[in-house]
Amino acid sequence: MSAPAFRIGQGWDTHRLVAGRPLILGGVPVPSDLGLDGHSDADILLHAITDALLGALALGDIGMHFPDTDPQWKGASSDRFLQHAHALVREQGYRIGNLDTTIILQRPKLKDFREPIRNRIASTLGIAPQQVSVKFKTAEQVGPVGQRLSAEAQATVLLLQG
Repeated sequence: MSAPAFRIGQGWDTHRLVAGRPLILGGVPVPSDLGLDGHSDADILLHAITDALLGALALGDIGMHFPDTDPQWKGASSDRFLQHAHALVREQGYRIGNLDTTIILQRPKLKDFREPIRNRIASTLGIAPQQVSVKFKTAEQVGPVGQRLSAEAQATVLLLQG
């Protein structure tokens, strides 16, 4: 049986917002009074993209590849997780067609960070910035995101054969 011509993956991540931690989104530090709490650098956007890549290949999720019980990942840059997932994509004979992402965060406003985040993700994956969409939403002050208790990210990826 031949490999499918394309595969689609979806990823999602959330972390608590806490004082005393940096806010890193898409590999880019964002000035904020609150940062994301987690075992690694807690970059929800790169975690969601990593899960989307792994999911498209039916290879599980980020926790299976980088368990938070393993001390070697304490404080790790999420770029490492994304690079690992992208290497698996290439090993399976696929390439990224496009990536569509959304960050859901009440504050700070992120409009000035769209291009730096987009460019950082594209550079990490070795693709053109035009293949990466980065969108921002607030939660309209509803739920844990709206109350600034947490932040979320979503990602969808299209993988093409070749």
